[in-house]
Amino acid sequence: MPVQTTDFNHHQAIPMVGLGLRRDHVNDLLNSSHPDIGFLELAPENWLPFGGQLRKKLTALAERYPLVCHGLSLNIGGPDPLSKRFLADLKAFFDQFPMLCYSEHLSYTAAGGQLYDLLPMPFQQAAIAHLVSRIHQVQDALQRPLVLENISYYTPVAAKMSELEFLLEVLEQADCQLLLDVNNVYVNSVNHGYNAYEFIRALPSKRIRYGHIAGHYVQHEHLLIDTHGADVCWNVWQLLGYAYQCHGTFPTLLERDFNLPELSELTAELKIIKDIQQQNSVLQKRQVTI
Repeated sequence: MPVQTTDFNHHQAIPMVGLGLRRDHVNDLLNSSHPDIGFLELAPENWLPFGGQLRKKLTALAERYPLVCHGLSLNIGGPDPLSKRFLADLKAFFDQFPMLCYSEHLSYTAAGGQLYDLLPMPFQQAAIAHLVSRIHQVQDALQRPLVLENISYYTPVAAKMSELEFLLEVLEQADCQLLLDVNNVYVNSVNHGYNAYEFIRALPSKRIRYGHIAGHYVQHEHLLIDTHGADVCWNVWQLLGYAYQCHGTFPTLLERDFNLPELSELTAELKIIKDIQQQNSVLQKRQVTI
C-alpha cells in the first residue's frame, strides 16, 4: 500500500512571505540583511549535481533562510516511468538540506524525451488515476509529501471535465496538498473565459500549503502569457487578497524569472504581500469581533 500524505512528518510551518531564489541574487542575499524575506524557494534541478562554491553558498543560505523546493522536471504526469535516479538524487539532496516542503507542477515535461515545457494534463479520469499512482510512488521514494501546483496552459488537451474539477479530483484522490499559484488562476481565467474568483472560492482550504504570485505579459486583452518577467499587476493582487479572505492567510512567494531587477525592487513587492496579509488579518479579527 502506498504511504499517504498524513503518514509523513514533514509539515513544518512555512514563513509567511518568500522569494524565488535566483543565482543573480545569491551574493546579495549572503552579503546583506533582507528581513522582508521569510523564506527562499529553489529548483533542485539548478543545484544538482553540485559541489565546490555552489555547495558552500547553498549551505550558507540554508543557515540564514528557511528553504522550500519547487521542482521543474519530475514529470509527474508523463507517460514515461519516473526516473529512479532523479528520485534518489532528490532524496539525497533533501537529506543534506532541511527543505520545509517539495512541490512540483501538475503537468508533464517528457514523453520519450525531455520536452522543456510544462504541458497540461488531459482533464479526464484516466489521467487522474495515472497521476494518483505516480504521486504515491514519489511520496514513497522521498518519504515526504508531494505538493502540486496548478499550472498555466494555453489550450486544453482532450478535456472531459473542467480544470477545476480535474484539480479537485487529483487533490482528493491523491490526498495531497496544493501550491496555489494565484497568477496562474488569473491567466487561465482570462485565456479560457472562466471566473477566477469562483475558481479560488471552490478550492479546499485544508489543501493549500502555500501560494505563488507573479507577473505576466499581456499579448492581447484575451491572451495573457505567464512569463514571471514583470511586476505583479493590480488584478492579481486583488485576487490574492480574495484568496486570503476565502482560505485564511497562507504563506506566499514572489516568483521572478526574467527581466530580473535589483533585489530591493523585489523586496518592495514582498512588502505588498505582507501588507495584504496584514489587511486580511485585521479584517478577519473584525469579523470575529462582530
